[in-house]
Amino acid sequence: MSTTDNNRAGFLAIELDGAGWDGADISRAVLAAESAGFHAATFTDAPAPGRANALQRAAFAGPVTRSIALVPEVDTVYTEPFHISTQLASLDYVSGGRAGWIATAAEAPGAAAAVGRPSVTGAALGQEAAASIEVSRRLWDSWEDDAVIRDVATGRYIDVDKLHYADFETPADFAGSGYSVKGPSIIPRPLQGQLPVLVPASLLGEVPADAVDAVLVSAPTPELLAAEVLDVRSRVGASVAVIAELDVVLDSRGQAAASRETAFDGGRAFAGTAAALTDFLESLLAAADGVRLHPASLALDLDELGRLVLPELRRRGALRPVLQDGTFRDLLGLERPASRYASAAAGTGK
Repeated sequence: MSTTDNNRAGFLAIELDGAGWDGADISRAVLAAESAGFHAATFTDAPAPGRANALQRAAFAGPVTRSIALVPEVDTVYTEPFHISTQLASLDYVSGGRAGWIATAAEAPGAAAAVGRPSVTGAALGQEAAASIEVSRRLWDSWEDDAVIRDVATGRYIDVDKLHYADFETPADFAGSGYSVKGPSIIPRPLQGQLPVLVPASLLGEVPADAVDAVLVSAPTPELLAAEVLDVRSRVGASVAVIAELDVVLDSRGQAAASRETAFDGGRAFAGTAAALTDFLESLLAAADGVRLHPASLALDLDELGRLVLPELRRRGALRPVLQDGTFRDLLGLERPASRYASAAAGTGK
């Protein structure tokens, strides 16, 4: 991730957890975020009865949007890595190359019981995340870019010599239940080659920095956030994007932000006017590559953000342009990588 392009202009993502549960609500919310000029929309994956999961909600948004990246949270502990990989690759196709993945790993006894597994805790969470990311990356590479040939004359859809085994096994010191994945994938390589992978900073260590494309940074208060961003930057270097997490509640429609701040359980949010938030984001984007906003209320705060905050940040040169028909990798300044197996096959003459 280049940290000098566009005079360090950054990007903004918005969490759409409050968008509703059906496709129409999700589509309206993500279109409003795209119209407001957000670069990315994210989707949390807190389970609820009758609710589509984060990946499904992102898929609803894919065909109706054009420029905004769609980045769901997907659990790496109690979700099969093979399914994660193929579903995310499908999202990349339905979004035209605008998909990403926030790889999460958290203690969840209920989820463990639901799938009949022991609950995973501590450092083992990071190991699960690292393994799932590695599996997905290998499977995305397991089809070479030109594996699909659609040769009508011979009745061949794919060139089998351009499909490769992933051959993954969990390491010997893996704390959880070990597993292996043979591969190849069941769908072609994603449009981006590799989807950008984001992880919370809490997983760094067990998840190597060179395995991810961006790190999400949180802090107890907005005032401490910039310092935390700089600390993570010193650990991951300039090649990994650093994205600050910020809860936001704004003065809106005659309601003072302070009276609505209880939505974030005790004052961890930035609470105030749109003008004050604009100033804060401008300074934060001088340190971070991007900021992910968590609005207290989409109905109230998204309107204020779109009318007052994003236009002013653009006027000041703090935000990079929205990419029309670009990919999420383009937004992050990442080249499209070649398949690791294509290089290996070329080297052996196969």
